[in-house]
Amino acid sequence: MRTPDVYVTGLGVHLPPVVSIESAVAQGLYPAEEVELHQLAGAAVAGDVPAPEMALLAAQQAFKRTGHSPDDVDVLLYADSWHQGPDGWQPQYHLQRHLLGGDVLAVEVRQGCNGMFGALELGAGYLSGGRRSALLVASDNFGTPMMDRWRMGPGYVAGDAASAVILSTEPGFARLLAVRSVAVPEAEQMHRGDEPLFPPGPTVGRALDFVSRNAAFKKQVTGSGEGTGALIRIHQQTLSVVERVLDEAGIGLGDVTRVAYMNYSREIVEQRCMAALGLGMSRSTWEFGRTVGHLGASDQIVSLDHLVSTGELGPGDHLLMIGVGPGVTLSAAVVQILHPAPWQSSS
Repeated sequence: MRTPDVYVTGLGVHLPPVVSIESAVAQGLYPAEEVELHQLAGAAVAGDVPAPEMALLAAQQAFKRTGHSPDDVDVLLYADSWHQGPDGWQPQYHLQRHLLGGDVLAVEVRQGCNGMFGALELGAGYLSGGRRSALLVASDNFGTPMMDRWRMGPGYVAGDAASAVILSTEPGFARLLAVRSVAVPEAEQMHRGDEPLFPPGPTVGRALDFVSRNAAFKKQVTGSGEGTGALIRIHQQTLSVVERVLDEAGIGLGDVTRVAYMNYSREIVEQRCMAALGLGMSRSTWEFGRTVGHLGASDQIVSLDHLVSTGELGPGDHLLMIGVGPGVTLSAAVVQILHPAPWQSSS
């Protein structure tokens, strides 16, 4: 999806304090033998701060940094990948109550770790109909009894965070050039394993365990070739979605300044992303991502905010964002920096 007339006018982030890997090992939370293997440094931990409250803080920062008014927002898209509050309640209305008011379409985007990509595509499409601006937020607090953040999956730990993006048809400091998602539905069971669809997990007290689910998936497809085929398909589709989004953005891989992938271990980021693209790790955001953990749907936006705020991305630079989510979904987007962000010039 080409989005040449959609701009990024604001970014906001709420990143809680980080608990180091060394501290997690000392507490018996993280396996000592995996420290050198995965080279992760820590995870942001929000404690008992609710995810919707973190989302509100990130959104408030985005507006404060830019001077824009929440009254200008036409649509709110709230992405998340973990529980936000009581079952039967939806978190986007917390932001409507405390920030936006009721005269705004508000929708929860349940696309797992790729939720912000879905929000970018939906938000850009909404703006193409003559609307002014869209507020996109993502937020997760994984510190619940049903989640072990330090053993969430092979090669990553879960960090808590919230991020916010203000999209507008009015010029901003950056431009969203293109965004696209594809799915590999034959790999749907990879994140489900052998667990039944009903009753839902929380009802019967099952904790989320992607390690066991992935192992169950591999066991079921062993010998059929289905598992290997799905993994090959994921690799192919990752390269395909990147190629298509770069083409829609009107740039080549050589024009990409940095790449923001998932906040995974070094070997995963290198093998599944950077080496696959023929790019060196120095162009990735792994050095930053390893310090905060996998932030659910916020990985790429928090990395964008970090790169812009530290001056590692400047006018004329392009950021390629790539994501993977259950489904399996594969997403990519290209953001071009036009000029320094407002909070840089005012600091």
